[in-house]
Amino acid sequence: MKGFRQTEKQHRQTSLFGEILDWMLTPFLVLWPISMAVEYSIAYSVASSAYDRELKDSVVVLSRQVSFDGKRIQFGMPASAVAMLQARGSDETLYQVRDLKNEIVAGEPRLPVVEFSPELEPQTVYFRNDHANNSEDLRVAYMFAQVPGLTGALLVQVAETEGRRVQLASEISSAVLSAQFLILPLALVMVSLGLAKGIAPLNELRDKIRNRKSQDLSPIDPAEAPEEVRPFIHSINDLMQRLDASLRAQQRFVADAAHQMRTPLAGLKTQAELALRQRGALGVEHTMRQIVVGADRATRLVNQLLALARADSDMPASIARLDLDRLTLEVAREWVSRAMDKHIDLGFEAAQAPCYVEGNEVLLRELLANLFDNAIRYTGAGGHVTARVIASEAIILEVADNGIGIDASDRERVFERFYRVLGTDTEGSGLGLAIVRSIAEVHRAHVELDLNPQGSGTVVRVAFPLSRADPRPLRTAA
Repeated sequence: MKGFRQTEKQHRQTSLFGEILDWMLTPFLVLWPISMAVEYSIAYSVASSAYDRELKDSVVVLSRQVSFDGKRIQFGMPASAVAMLQARGSDETLYQVRDLKNEIVAGEPRLPVVEFSPELEPQTVYFRNDHANNSEDLRVAYMFAQVPGLTGALLVQVAETEGRRVQLASEISSAVLSAQFLILPLALVMVSLGLAKGIAPLNELRDKIRNRKSQDLSPIDPAEAPEEVRPFIHSINDLMQRLDASLRAQQRFVADAAHQMRTPLAGLKTQAELALRQRGALGVEHTMRQIVVGADRATRLVNQLLALARADSDMPASIARLDLDRLTLEVAREWVSRAMDKHIDLGFEAAQAPCYVEGNEVLLRELLANLFDNAIRYTGAGGHVTARVIASEAIILEVADNGIGIDASDRERVFERFYRVLGTDTEGSGLGLAIVRSIAEVHRAHVELDLNPQGSGTVVRVAFPLSRADPRPLRTAA
């Protein structure tokens, strides 16, 4: 299922052009129906205003046809004029005149009565939406008209159905919509062209990177890219810088390894040829011993080169919370036999309680092995080598010896690969401390050399950061 989800996620990825175009068109498609509704509402309002003015004029005309002769209210509008009033196309037009008792003087009885109230002013036309007896929607204009000789105001109403208003609003909306349908394809073409023009610098940048030689890891000029892409260019440049450093380290490693392997292999070949020439002679045994020694030296060099390659790689995945006391003691026991062969006193001083570090056990064992190997190798017979673990502001591992020591001028250079201090006749490859520093850097630790305060010799000090998983207070050494 996990693989399926990853594949599905990859399939959902689209081009930048399509992604931007989708985000530009989606709001438009959402807002377009809303704009159509707003346009229709505006068109209906415009159409309604025009027909309201017509209704208002009709109410005024009707009010002028009403008179009072002292006894009765008269409506004197000719039948032809009424016919013209009602001739409004498909719409039905209704009119009505009511007296002071709301009795019908003239017109249709279907229009509802409107009661006079103080907020209504006589001789002023008002509008309302209403329904006739058949529940058909009507737009009604009405006025309370004052007639000479009559105390009070008569209700005069003119109403019509809304067919013409709806038709005119539809025609206006259709005209606007037709124009939108003509403009929309042109707008889409212009947006697509503008978007293509906008991402053209990205295509140019892609072509420049694609046309580069595989060995060209020089940084890309951010000025060649749009401002929005420059952070991405800086990230690519940083990646290429780290990749270039990694490739250079690999090339240097291969060159150094080839150079260092040449000497022991040549020695092995020479000793083997000598053994062939000494067939049956007494010196064959000595020559074979030299071959074994050369093979051991080559094996040790290969192992150190492999350890250096592991340390130069990224932090291994198998990171654990390790007890540095226990790990140091275990590795020290492995070197007791070697120390006894040289009559060296190998000791270990543990902390009062376990000191934990976060790291890779294989690499830390390699670091400890190289520290013990260096200390025993450069310490004479009768000397002593002491390893200790101390907890202070950091977890500190120390390996001290009373050997030949290292001058202050060489203390930094001895961490370089294959560098050996002049004047020493002890065999070595010059990789031990280089491996120690590389492994320490992988574990965010710091390595330094110092004089042994108890006399001659050297102290190698590795300071590890405190383990985040260990909340206990710091401890002092035993």
